[in-house]
Amino acid sequence: MTGQPPPTAPEPSPDTSTSDPSSLEASSLEATLHAAGFPVDLLTDEQRLVLGELTPEELTLLLDVKSRLDAVGPEVQAHGEIAGGALF
Repeated sequence: MTGQPPPTAPEPSPDTSTSDPSSLEASSLEATLHAAGFPVDLLTDEQRLVLGELTPEELTLLLDVKSRLDAVGPEVQAHGEIAGGALF
């Protein structure tokens, strides 16, 4: 004996036998997209499937492009309101 307490058993992991891990990932992805301003509730099942297959790098790129578009959005929207959407 070395005088150290016996190792404790690791905490049991949550039971995932009844839940689909891909659906957990999908809901996390949808939450991320929703927080970034994507209208995830309006997406079709097919669109959700495509987004669910994004790699982390693709998701990062998508969020970056969205944020840059949003940054110039007010200027573009103002043109649409003034000119009836004739200017791009």
